[in-house]
Amino acid sequence: MQWKITALWGGKKVELRETRRAVTPFGGLLVFVEFLRRIGYLEAVNQHLPFHLTSPNAIDPAQSFTVFLLSVVVGARRFAHTGLLRADTALQALLGMARFPVDDTIRNLFKRFGQGQCQRFFSGLWSWQLERLPICAAGYSLDLDSTVFERYGQQQGALRGPNPRKHGRPSHHPLLAVLAEEHFVLHGWLRSGNCGTARGAVEFLKEALALLPERHAIRVVRADSGFFDQELLGFLEQRELHYIVVARLTRWLKREAARLTMGRALDANYSASEFHLQLFGWDRPRRFVVIREQLRAERASLGRKLLDVPGYTFRVFVTNLALPPEELWRDYNHRADMENRIAELKHDLAADDFCLQEFFATEAAFRSILLLFNLLGEFQRACRFTSYRQPATLRAQVFLCGALLGRAGHRLVLHLSTSWGGLQQRIPLLENVLAYGLSTSPKLNPELSS
Repeated sequence: MQWKITALWGGKKVELRETRRAVTPFGGLLVFVEFLRRIGYLEAVNQHLPFHLTSPNAIDPAQSFTVFLLSVVVGARRFAHTGLLRADTALQALLGMARFPVDDTIRNLFKRFGQGQCQRFFSGLWSWQLERLPICAAGYSLDLDSTVFERYGQQQGALRGPNPRKHGRPSHHPLLAVLAEEHFVLHGWLRSGNCGTARGAVEFLKEALALLPERHAIRVVRADSGFFDQELLGFLEQRELHYIVVARLTRWLKREAARLTMGRALDANYSASEFHLQLFGWDRPRRFVVIREQLRAERASLGRKLLDVPGYTFRVFVTNLALPPEELWRDYNHRADMENRIAELKHDLAADDFCLQEFFATEAAFRSILLLFNLLGEFQRACRFTSYRQPATLRAQVFLCGALLGRAGHRLVLHLSTSWGGLQQRIPLLENVLAYGLSTSPKLNPELSS
């Protein structure tokens, strides 16, 4: 019996048939797979993986870990979604995998992680990634921020805490540090939901800075008012790091801001001024910069309103930089891009959706997605893209490509569909990936020979 459907336009009949040929919608992943081979991904994972299975029937943990990352790349948002690739025999041939793990195998892999295994495994992989991070001549901007992962269940660490969307809902409260210039996640912690924003921030920064090689410098640390804390500011000053932190408008800061005169006008709507103040519990006075904005009907004004000064909003920053107030303000405004990184982690890579009962199993999945985010960023540098592309854009423009797996003698052949851009669109990317990281002989380096 033949099955047919009728096209919506034109009324033509379309006959339906099956094929035994291996078909994949993700033929474009070949570029990413070649990139992973080029940078020594498999060797790095095998070197730092804290456990190895001895059963002859067990699937290699490095394979299960890689399948999880690739599942997230193609759009998986739950552990159950990783089974979508189990039927993709073309992709399995591209990876060279004879057996493909099910979703329970991937869950069990992360359940093996405890606190020590998480620290050793991901610290090693981050050091491996940082070896290839480009040097920023002016130094990197280190942006700190936290976010909320809502949970539905009784998972470890899922507690009630600050939740701007769903008040009272149990959650986790991750902490992130991002090198802004290269969109690189330097460090990440998963914390219980009842943590305040700055809780553990000093220890977190100690770990983050310990990961960063000496050849990389930090130009400035930027953070919002959740990190307005004497302990954190004192630590940054002790490490001789510059910072710009939004001040929490306490009663004393509101009073000082209201006392200020007009200040120096930046334009018709903005003015800037500054003062020094030692707050209660602080060990020293610090510099505060105030940006005053006039309220306008045609545009929403940022900052906080003060009852003593109607018609204006105020933004107050604490800093140890000696730059003019307007330059400090403009510098901090670039930190807004940090919100895009968090949105990409959540919406494009589902960092908030992979959750297990055990806390450190959930943290292992979370930090795996941070690792994947950095790999996708390095992939773009290897491909020499002229501008940054979000993970979902890479999925649609590069990785999504219909392909058929065939043979030519004893060789496997992957036929990419020309209607999806085919091989020709991806050859320049492959050439750039193959040339990525090639070492140059000193004899061919004109700077050394001169």
